[in-house]
Amino acid sequence: MGITPPPVAAATRQRLPPFGPATAVCLLLGALAAVRLPELPPAWLWFGLLLAGVAAWVGGRGALRALGALLFGAGWLLCAAQQGMQARLPVELAGQDLRIEGRVLGLPERGERQQRFLFEIESGEGEAASLAGRRLRLSWFDPAPTVAPGQRWALELRLRRPRGTQNPGGYDFERRALEQRIAATGYVRRALQPEPLAAAGGLDAWRERQSQALADAVPAPGARFVRALALGDTRGLEARDWEVLRATGLTHLLAISGYHIGVVAGFAALLAGLFYRAWPGLGLRLPRPQGAALLALAGALGYAAAAGFTLPVLRALLMVAVALSARLLRRANSTAQSLALALLALLLADPLALLAPGFWLSFLGVAWLLWCLPRGDAAPAWRVLLTAQGVAAIGLLPLTVWFFGQASVLGPLVNLVGIPLISLAVVPLSLLALAGGALGLPGADLAGRLGAWIMDLSWPWLERIADLDGALVWLPEPDALALLLALLGGFWLLLPRGVPGRALGLLLFLPLLLPARERLAPGGFELQVLDVGQGLAVLVRTADHALLYDAGPAFPGGLDAGEAMVAPALRALGVTRLDALVISHGDNDHAGGAESVRRAFPPARAFAPNGWQPERHRTCEAGLAWDWDGVRFAVLHPTPHFPYLGNDSSCVLRIEGAHGSALLPGDIGEVVERRLLRDARAALDADWLVVAHHGSRSSSSPDFIEAVTPRAALVSAGHDNRFGHPHPEVIERLRARGIQALDTGALGAIRVVLDGSGQVAWRRQSQRRLWHEPLR
Repeated sequence: MGITPPPVAAATRQRLPPFGPATAVCLLLGALAAVRLPELPPAWLWFGLLLAGVAAWVGGRGALRALGALLFGAGWLLCAAQQGMQARLPVELAGQDLRIEGRVLGLPERGERQQRFLFEIESGEGEAASLAGRRLRLSWFDPAPTVAPGQRWALELRLRRPRGTQNPGGYDFERRALEQRIAATGYVRRALQPEPLAAAGGLDAWRERQSQALADAVPAPGARFVRALALGDTRGLEARDWEVLRATGLTHLLAISGYHIGVVAGFAALLAGLFYRAWPGLGLRLPRPQGAALLALAGALGYAAAAGFTLPVLRALLMVAVALSARLLRRANSTAQSLALALLALLLADPLALLAPGFWLSFLGVAWLLWCLPRGDAAPAWRVLLTAQGVAAIGLLPLTVWFFGQASVLGPLVNLVGIPLISLAVVPLSLLALAGGALGLPGADLAGRLGAWIMDLSWPWLERIADLDGALVWLPEPDALALLLALLGGFWLLLPRGVPGRALGLLLFLPLLLPARERLAPGGFELQVLDVGQGLAVLVRTADHALLYDAGPAFPGGLDAGEAMVAPALRALGVTRLDALVISHGDNDHAGGAESVRRAFPPARAFAPNGWQPERHRTCEAGLAWDWDGVRFAVLHPTPHFPYLGNDSSCVLRIEGAHGSALLPGDIGEVVERRLLRDARAALDADWLVVAHHGSRSSSSPDFIEAVTPRAALVSAGHDNRFGHPHPEVIERLRARGIQALDTGALGAIRVVLDGSGQVAWRRQSQRRLWHEPLR
C-alpha cells in the first residue's frame, strides 16, 4: 500500500516546474553571478558546475531544482565565455601581415576616408589558416574599392585582439566584442586580387539593394528613418539624430528589437483574422488560433530577415517564436510562463546575450508590464497607454542609468505620442514600401513617402524638445548596490494601490540618482589620467573645483575622444562644471577633443599657449598662478614672448597641495627640459609626474627626471601604438631610480588621490571582468 505524499509537499513540487518562471529566474541569476567574475576560472570548475547543475535541475525537486538551475546558469555562461575568449586572435599573430580569404558580412559603413565592415574568414595562408570561421571587424582606408555585402575577397590584413579604452562611464568594446563574437579588429593592408573573388550576393546584398531602392523612391529627408525601420539600416542617421532620440527617449523605436518584431507579428495575426473572415472555410483546414500564430511567426521571420538576422534580431525572433509556439501546439500558457520559456530558450541558445543592454531592457520591461498593466477588457486604451509609460519610466530607469548614465526627463510624455506614431504608422508604412518595392508593385513608393512625411513633420518638434534645458539628465556612474536598491525601489513604487508606504520607494532611488561623492578636504586633490589612446586628458579635482588638462584626439570622420571618452568620464565622475580648461598645445592628440568638451562642459576659463590660441582662450605662460581650496596651480612654461613651437610650447603645469604635488609637462622635449632645469629647477620637484610626450625617447632626460624625483610616473599612451610609446629607454631611466611607471594603455584610466590616504587605482583592475584582456 503506497503512502500518499502530504499536500504541502505535492504543492511545493508543483510550484517549481522544471521550465517555470522560478527556474528561469534561477538560471538567469546563476549566469549573472558568473558574468561578474574578474577572470575566467579553470575549465574543470565550470564543467563541474554544468554536471552538478544538470543533475540537480533534472532530478531534483523544490530548492534542489532551483539550485541546479543556478549552478547550470553559471557553468553554461562560463562555458560560452571560454569559447568566445579562446576564439580571439592568438597573441603571436597580432601585428603580423596575414593573408586570408573571406566574406563581407552585414552592411558596410562608409566614412570620409575609410570603410568599416564585418568579415568572416573562410581560409588563410600559413598560420592564418587556423583563423577560419572567425569574425573580424575591419577598416579599409582610401584609396580602396567599394566593398559590398556578400562579396568574397582575398586580403592582406594586420590584426589585433579586441581591445578598447577603459574609463569611467566609457564604452566597453571588449564586452561588446565577446557578445558579438568578434575575434579581432584590424585593417586591410592591400587586396591580393584587384577584384572580389565573388560578386555581392546573399541576404545582405539584397538588403543593400533594397535600401538604395528606398532611398531613390523616397527622396525626402525622412527616408533615413524609413530605411532604418524597414531594414535595420541606420547608416543614414547622423550624430545629431541619435542625440535627439536619446533626449526624447525614442532610441528604442529606431533599433529593431523584440518590440518591433512583436508589432509585426501582431499585424500579421490581425491580417490572418481578416483572411478567416473573408474565407470561413479556412477554419476547416487549420483552426484560426493556429493559423494566426503561423502567419504571425512568418511575419516575424520575414522582418528578421529584412533586418539581416543580426544577433539582437535573432534573439528577439527566438523570444517571439517561443511565445507563438505555445499557441501552435495548443498549450494554454500564461503570459508569465511564456516569458519564462522565452528567457530559458534565449539563455540556453546564447548565454552571452545578457551582456547586451537590450536583453535586460526587453525582459525587465515586459516583466514590469505583465505585472502592472490593468487586467481584463474593461480598462480603456488611454489608461493602458498611460500606465505602460509610467511603469516603463519607473521600472527601467535604474537600468537606463546603469547602462547609459542618462535619463530622458520628457521621454515618458514623448513616448505617449511617439510609440503609436512610429510603431503603428511609420513601421507598417516602411514595410509596405519595402515589400511593394521588392515585388515591383505600382505605387509602393507612396507608402514610403507617407512614412517619411510623418517623420519629417514630427522631427522639428522632437528637436525642439531635445534642445530644452534638462530634457536629458546625465548621472554619475552608479555601483551595483545602488542599482539593486533602485530596482527594489521601483518594485515598491509599483506595488498595487492601497499598499501603505509606497512613496517610500522613492528613497531607494537616491543612491542611484544622487550618489555620495568622495569629497576631498581642503588642501587635497586628485588626478584622473584618462585612457584616451594615443593622446592625453587629465582631470584635476580639488574640494570644490575641477580642471581639465588636454582633451584627447579627434579624427575627421572618425573617433572624437572628447565626445566619446572625456565628456562621458566627466559625467560619470559627477563633474557638473569645469572651472578651467588647459590645452597644453595645438597638436591633435591633445587638442582634438577640446571642442566637444567645450560643448558639453563650457569652462569658466580656458588657457592655451600664445601662437596657438582658440577664441576665448587666455594665454598660458610662466608666472600664471592661482589657488583653489588650498591647492596651488602654477604654470612654469612657456615664458612670455616664447614663440609657438608645437610640442616645445606646451603649457607645463605644476600642482601642489598639502599632501603632495604633481607635474604635467605636456609634450616638451629635452631642449625645454634643459631650459626649465636652468630657470626653474627648484619648482620641478613633484611627487607624481605625467611623463612628457607619452614616454617618447626625445623627452624625460635623466637630468630632468633627477630634478623632478617623482615617487611614481604616469604615462598616457595607446596600447601597442605605432610610435612604440612609452619607449623602453624612458621606462628603464625611471626604474633605475626606483620610480614605478603606470601606463594607461596597459591599465586603463589611472586615479591618484593626494589627500594623505595614498589611494592609487587603475580601471582595468578595479572594474575588471572576464571578457577583458589580461593585465600586462
